[in-house]
Amino acid sequence: MTINILHNHFHFTRHGVAYWEDQKALLIADVHLGKISHFRKYGSAVPQSAIQKNFDRLDEAVKEFQPQKIIFLGDLFHSALNMEWNLFESWVKSQSAEIILITGNHDIISPLRFEEIGVEVIPELHMGRFRLTHHPEEKEGTFNICGHIHPGYRLSGMGKQHFKLKCFFQSQNQLILPAFGEFTGVYVMNPNENEKVYVCTNTKVIQVA
Repeated sequence: MTINILHNHFHFTRHGVAYWEDQKALLIADVHLGKISHFRKYGSAVPQSAIQKNFDRLDEAVKEFQPQKIIFLGDLFHSALNMEWNLFESWVKSQSAEIILITGNHDIISPLRFEEIGVEVIPELHMGRFRLTHHPEEKEGTFNICGHIHPGYRLSGMGKQHFKLKCFFQSQNQLILPAFGEFTGVYVMNPNENEKVYVCTNTKVIQVA
């Protein structure tokens, strides 16, 4: 799925990644690394293999688009340091792209730890008329790209079954990316007639009429 915003092209993937073609930048929100380890520590029956899924999907997006920049829109880590930091550090070392973290409310790990491995940490990023943040923050004269909300959409089937799928949520001056991480949950959005929803299915991204 490809959309046009202010004459810029954005490609949406089923995992919730947006590739900004004009800036050669991969945009990823709310990975929440460490959350699975946190669940396992306190007895939740989450398989160890689930941890690797986040990194496999990151690698898939990098391989597909070959970005020059990888921009995380906040909440890269769920909480404090744990075993997943070592996996992330190894992943960063394998990348050739510039990596930027726009800090979110969960990003409590010291910026110095990120900077030591070559990740730039900033509160927000301006790129032309676009303003990238973690929290949704519309500002006159700019188009906001953000995360934080974990947007989702409820679909109803013919057999009265319901599905909650993560989605990209677009309003006039804002694009909210879905949460990338495993086990992050969704917040169901209720769009009005001027807002657009792009749901992430198992195989592709589909615009909801």
